[in-house]
Amino acid sequence: MTNVVMISPGYPLEMSYFTRGLASVGANVIGVGDQPRDALPGPAREGLAHYEHVSLADEGAVVAALRGLSRHVRIDQIECLWEPYMLLAARLREVFGLPGMTVQQTLPFRDKELMKRTLDAAGIRTPWHVSATTVAGIWEASERIGYPLIVKPIAGAGSADTYRVDSPDALSEVLPLLRHVPEVSVEEFVEAEELTYDTVCAGGRVLFEHILLYRPRPLQMSMHEWVSPVAISLRDLGVPYLQGGRQMGAQVLAALGFETGFTHMEWYRKPDGEVVFGEIAARPPGVRVTDLINFNTDDDVYVGWAEAVVHGRMRQLEHRHNVGSICKRAHGSGRITSVQGMDELLRAYGEHVVLVDLLPVGAPRRDWRATTIGDGIVIVRHHDLQRVMEMTERFASDLRLYAA
Repeated sequence: MTNVVMISPGYPLEMSYFTRGLASVGANVIGVGDQPRDALPGPAREGLAHYEHVSLADEGAVVAALRGLSRHVRIDQIECLWEPYMLLAARLREVFGLPGMTVQQTLPFRDKELMKRTLDAAGIRTPWHVSATTVAGIWEASERIGYPLIVKPIAGAGSADTYRVDSPDALSEVLPLLRHVPEVSVEEFVEAEELTYDTVCAGGRVLFEHILLYRPRPLQMSMHEWVSPVAISLRDLGVPYLQGGRQMGAQVLAALGFETGFTHMEWYRKPDGEVVFGEIAARPPGVRVTDLINFNTDDDVYVGWAEAVVHGRMRQLEHRHNVGSICKRAHGSGRITSVQGMDELLRAYGEHVVLVDLLPVGAPRRDWRATTIGDGIVIVRHHDLQRVMEMTERFASDLRLYAA
């Protein structure tokens, strides 16, 4: 039996399903995390054979815990799917002489400037970009690149602390908001549709691929509170419209030497058909996109990933449905007071609604800047893409949550 250490097996919540997936394919799963064991979600507790409660921010303590454990059980591999601790997992592999991503292989997935320089060298089209650690450096980079531009953290995740800047005056307003960020990437703003290219790989082979379309782009979602973020998991990956992104995705994985695990890449398709790389992470997508993949395939990508990392193979997941998610943000502040429009929407589309997970009346509203899901999510699916687009537009416009 393969003994797998899973870093942070219960947080964020979806990690618990990956943990359970490892156990379901025959792995002996050892969890290492900073949650008390009784605070772990049920799927994580079900999947774990043993748990070490230790601060993941204290690398020495984690090493000591695993050294003690290794006196009693053989450790075969270490997995981590939560971005903040991917470098920790890589260093642990090197300390214990285990296979998997090294620190050198992990760094380009965490450092966005190094990532883009590596892909530039491979001839892959990336946005024009410069890294900066000072205010003067940001101003110099903005003059070289020109407006509009994007300023974002080198080691950030998603669209946190990411700003579109259209002029020198706008840059002056943004700079104070980035004082806490040690290094930023200043890059060309690419006017285009934004999509993902997500994969599960083993031994350098792509075993599963998935593409998601954002509506609107994530940056617009993060800038405007009134937006209901929509994402659409696509059924037909064979259409000509997507081939440039798929081809670039394969080139990116090869250039970065990615071997085994989950990847989440974002890319742009310009009106003239040119494709431009955005960024990539060696982890699954967030905002419940793994659930969208499961609704798309009528299968379990959590288990599929586990098969890939433990056994080097994966069940065949077939794309069967287009699936749309609509994230909702309440109007007002305080606690949720009402949900309006749901009854009419369910009468129109109920048979195609596969998940409704909204905050109940009385619950405190979430900070929309801190979570894309906001105050809840609705997921719909249909074989026909236009039908899914229609449903997501209706839920985005007609479903309303209020808070006071």
